[in-house]
Amino acid sequence: MDFSVLQGYSHYFISGTINTVFIAILTVLLGVLIGTFLALMKISKNKVLKFLASAYIELIRGTPLLVQIFIFFYLITLPDFKLFGLEMSRFIPGVAALSINSGAYVAEIIRAGIQAVDKGQVEAARSIGLTSGQAMRYIILPQAIKNILPALGNEFVVVIKESSILSVIGIAELMRNTDIVRTAIFKPFEPLLVTAAIYFVLTFTLTRVLGVAERRMRTSD
Repeated sequence: MDFSVLQGYSHYFISGTINTVFIAILTVLLGVLIGTFLALMKISKNKVLKFLASAYIELIRGTPLLVQIFIFFYLITLPDFKLFGLEMSRFIPGVAALSINSGAYVAEIIRAGIQAVDKGQVEAARSIGLTSGQAMRYIILPQAIKNILPALGNEFVVVIKESSILSVIGIAELMRNTDIVRTAIFKPFEPLLVTAAIYFVLTFTLTRVLGVAERRMRTSD
């Protein structure tokens, strides 16, 4: 092992890490947005909305993420242009695929969180004159958020690791940049070990932060 050969390539690891974190944050935000709408559709009394949400969730969860990424990559055709050093013709389809995939899992997390709230809360809200929408917005969702935050945090950790698969379509995240370094120095183990360490630091730090937040939430109860 000779890690000194990596000295001239540190910027690849730094930029790859920044891009990975950015992709994960954007994916989780969009996934939560998609998942919230799907969860509300699935628990609604409208059979059509419930069917569409269930079909979406089962389809996305029942097919490999790699296949979805390639489908979106070939489906979304964009001109080549860069923004913040990222090729948007690859970045947008990649993030879209990750977000849609994450949304299917987040939908089940949010649905479970909403249904975990005591039904008496809904009845109490309706008894004081709130509509179903107002009860969901002001009574149910604020309580459900406390139930779903730990699971959403875990989803963030999963997305950080899953973002490495975007290297197959050439997005300059951490794994893609690692492949560039590995090819340049003709040494596979050193860059891969550094990358593994970076992923571990990211996920371990996030897990610890989430643990602290979860304990504080339990204390506030």
